[in-house]
Amino acid sequence: MHARSEFENLDFENLGEGDRYYLQDFGIFTTDFLEDEFTLRLRIPAGRLSAEQFSFIGDIATKHNLHIILTARAGIQLHGIESHNILEIFKQINALGLTSWQSFGDNIRNIVTDVYDGRGQYSEIETYPIIMQMQEFILKNPRYVGMLPRRVSIALSGNRANVSSFFANDIYFALAQKDENFGFNVYMGGKNSEVAEDADIFLLPHAVFDFFKAFVETFYLHGPRTSRAKIRLFDMIETVGMNALKELIQTQYVNKLQSSGALLLEKKEFSQSEILKDGTYAFCYHTDFARVNADEIQQISEYATKHKAEIRIGVDQNIYLLGLQESETPFASPKQSATILACAGNLCPYSFWSIKNETIYLPLELIAKHRIQVGFSGCAKGCARHHHTDIGLIGLKTNNFGDTEGGARVFIGAEHSHGVSVGRMLFSMVPLVHLHALLTLIIITYEQSGYKDFEEFSIHILNKYSMGFLGMWLLANLQTNQSLKLLPNETKNLSEQEQFAYEKELLERFFPKLESLDLIDENFFKATSALSKKLWTVEGKDPNYKPPMKRVAVR
Repeated sequence: MHARSEFENLDFENLGEGDRYYLQDFGIFTTDFLEDEFTLRLRIPAGRLSAEQFSFIGDIATKHNLHIILTARAGIQLHGIESHNILEIFKQINALGLTSWQSFGDNIRNIVTDVYDGRGQYSEIETYPIIMQMQEFILKNPRYVGMLPRRVSIALSGNRANVSSFFANDIYFALAQKDENFGFNVYMGGKNSEVAEDADIFLLPHAVFDFFKAFVETFYLHGPRTSRAKIRLFDMIETVGMNALKELIQTQYVNKLQSSGALLLEKKEFSQSEILKDGTYAFCYHTDFARVNADEIQQISEYATKHKAEIRIGVDQNIYLLGLQESETPFASPKQSATILACAGNLCPYSFWSIKNETIYLPLELIAKHRIQVGFSGCAKGCARHHHTDIGLIGLKTNNFGDTEGGARVFIGAEHSHGVSVGRMLFSMVPLVHLHALLTLIIITYEQSGYKDFEEFSIHILNKYSMGFLGMWLLANLQTNQSLKLLPNETKNLSEQEQFAYEKELLERFFPKLESLDLIDENFFKATSALSKKLWTVEGKDPNYKPPMKRVAVR
């Protein structure tokens, strides 16, 4: 591994493959198709930074003509850095009191919390001091740099209600109460495709840091180091079991582990302006799907300085001003992005598509109206947490429907707020040009249900049916130009065969003339495949597509 002194002597215009790999520990990376343009990922612990720091980042971006995006871990990435500037910019960032150290690679990534930590109406424990302890331990301990089995994501929240769910983290310390004491229950093993599991551990606030150190040492010593596809914390728990993992942690932890307390977690809909504990206000600036430019940064920084407000970045990729005396601000948000996570897209080595641009295929007005949580990732790694949102999408290449090039895998039904379940795959691929109509129909079906929250709609209606049936139901509605109401499934304790028979009868009753019903098999796969290709296959190239301003036509 390159020491910091060796790092400064690297020839960034002639890097070897090993150099590029270990630069990840410095938060520096390139894409395969832009090897001479670098990205610098900044650690912003708890998403907190000063107006001066934020303004300086804008200055650097202006000077070097860089692109700026906010990450889904409340960090900042600077894109488009040229090889002869990377070392200078790295030094300037560090001199500013920020760092990119260990923000990429097999390290503890930026540690996150709720954006209203310590100041919101629902805050019981401020986690920022604990996060800074963890941050200092990571930055000053060379033992683990780039040497963990895989990356580790960590979240803490001392809030009863959070803007975003944290159950996708490897470790989540969630507000709990035991014997009249506030503390944290520990959940472990989360990732994009899995929810973190209750570890049956309760920690008082002063014990969290020692537990964290014990965990890091345990994962370092005992974490799996075989195939990179199977060495996350989740895979370790799958292999040895949660109890065995706890026993290993106990060998490194100074106190006896205590059983969990009562989880204190409720779901709340947060508005763009919120009143804080001290009577001041917070304002959420909705970014252009995590993209911000230098002018926006300067405007926000100047306003925060003038009004003595605090700047925080949320894991929802939006910017928050806390401590305002009034609930209004003199600038409007540029996009309807409040509840939509969009990954870095083609600015990342793993994504084929410009995901932020492809948000044009989404029914943005409907999503904003109902505050539906959407995660749009550019690959299966899932930086937009597509399994942990109401509607999850992965932008992928496809030729399943002719020369369509772009498509999206669609997930729905996650019970994400309390870490109950991830979303299930509805369609393995939908051409992007048909995505708007499909999602519009899904949202219309939600509106017809009468539920005020999409997650409740998932719990009480969507998740009572098989994915095969739901796919056929939506396709049948699209084929017949309808939007029939999906009734609650009141049947209980049915076998798989009985459930299939019930769902098949529903389709036959409501769509008696649909030809594809003849192809229905035990999982609806053949019928779904035939009908989707009939609806979505494009002859030749995609037409010039513009999303309709109104809903899909229905009867």
